[in-house]
Amino acid sequence: MNIYTIGFTKKDAETFFNILIKNKIECLIDIRLNNVSQLAGFTKAADLKYFLKQIANIDYIHNTNYAPTKDILDNYKKNKITWEEYENLYLKLIEKRKIENIFLKDAMKYTNVCLLCSEPTAQNCHRRLLAEYLKNSIENLTVRNL
Repeated sequence: MNIYTIGFTKKDAETFFNILIKNKIECLIDIRLNNVSQLAGFTKAADLKYFLKQIANIDYIHNTNYAPTKDILDNYKKNKITWEEYENLYLKLIEKRKIENIFLKDAMKYTNVCLLCSEPTAQNCHRRLLAEYLKNSIENLTVRNL
């Protein structure tokens, strides 16, 4: 199975959907805690699900088990914790949640799955941490950040 990651920030809809199509994504897993924000633009929950299916026949899953808790996220955004502290807290959280089991249940029937978050790059985003964790927990996974 191939796991891709993508952020929607700094991408227009045409670029975003073309990237997914080019990489033959079959299912997009939305790993945001809040997927209904006005700032999400074309990636607001119901809209995104509709666009994915209509434009590219891509399935959509939103599961907050993949997201950090509100406390972890808020503390990082408000500079109360460093990126390294955020990483450690998030990795402990997904390990506790046994996220690999949730992922296998969600993604088992797909070959190309994409994890969605908002950050423009994967460097300081939980999607990279999640993808790397899954790669280390599940055999025969490849990871690519789009």
